[in-house]
Amino acid sequence: MLFALLLYGELSFDEEEGVDAHLDGCAECRAALESEKSLHAAFDSVAVEPAASLLRQCRMELGASTRLEQAREQGLPVRAGSRKPAGWWNRFVSPAIATFMLRPVRVVALVALGFFCGKFRPLLNERFGGSLLTGTSQAEIARVSDVEAQTDGSVRIVVDETRKNTISGNIDDQRIRTLLLDAVHDPSNPGLRADSVSLLSRRAQSAEIRGALVYLVGHDQNDGVRLKAMEGLKDFAADPEVRAVLAQALLNDTNPGVRTQAIDMLVPARDDHSFPNIDRAMIGTLQELMLRENNPNVRQRGQRVLEAINASAEIY
Repeated sequence: MLFALLLYGELSFDEEEGVDAHLDGCAECRAALESEKSLHAAFDSVAVEPAASLLRQCRMELGASTRLEQAREQGLPVRAGSRKPAGWWNRFVSPAIATFMLRPVRVVALVALGFFCGKFRPLLNERFGGSLLTGTSQAEIARVSDVEAQTDGSVRIVVDETRKNTISGNIDDQRIRTLLLDAVHDPSNPGLRADSVSLLSRRAQSAEIRGALVYLVGHDQNDGVRLKAMEGLKDFAADPEVRAVLAQALLNDTNPGVRTQAIDMLVPARDDHSFPNIDRAMIGTLQELMLRENNPNVRQRGQRVLEAINASAEIY
C-alpha cells in the first residue's frame, strides 16, 4: 500500500525520503516497488474513454458555477438552493474525512476503477451489442463532425470515431439529442455548432435544451451561433433565465446585431408601436445601454423604447 501512495505522489517529502532510504538497503522492497510500477504501467496502457455526455455535463456545470460565482462577486441575488449538493465522490473526499488514514482507500478506489473500466468495458460492450458508456451501436465516439435535417423530419448525424459512424434517428431520441448537445460545444467547428443549434431549437421547450441555448448566447465566441441560439429562445423571452442572458448580451455583446436582437426580444413592440409591461429593471438596463452604446442603430432602438414609455434616457 505504501508503494501505491509513493507512485501516486501521496506521500510527503519527509515520507518519501524515508522510503528512499529504506529502499537503498532492502532488495526485497526494491523488487516489490518494481512490481508495483509494472502494475501501474499496465493500468496506464489501457485507454478509457468517458461517456459522450460527460464532457457536455461538465461544461454545463462549469458554466453554471461560473455564472453563480460572478453573480456573487457582483452582489446580485442568488436563488436559494442554487448551490448543487455534493455528489458521492465529493462526500467521499470531503476535507472533514480526507485525512492521511483515508488516502490509501482513495488510491485503491482509483486503481480498482481504472482496472474495471479498462478490463471489462470491451466485454460488456460485446455482451450487450454496443458501447454501454457512449450509447452508440458501434465504435466509441471521438466527436460529432456533421449534422443534417432530413426531409422526413429525422436527423442525420456523422460521428468521427476510430472510423466514421452515421447515426440516424428522431430528434426526440435521447441518443440523438445527447449528440446534438455535445456538438453545440465543439470549439473547433462553429458551422457544426450553428447547425446543431438550429435542430435543437425545435425542442427549446425542453429545459435541458433551453439551458444549452442560454449558455451559448452568453459564452459562444461565434456571432452567428449566438444569433441562432437567440432565435431558438424567441418564444421563451419571458423566462427569467432567458431575460437575464439577453440583458447581459444587450449591455456586453460585441456584435451590434446581437444587441439589436436582444432589444427586440426583451421589449417586443405591439402593432401600434407601443411597448407594454416594461418593468423598472428593464428601464434601468435601457438607460445603462444609452450611456455606453456607440452604435447608432442600437441607440436609436433603445431611445425609441424609452420615449414610447415616457422614460428618460439618463439614470438619476
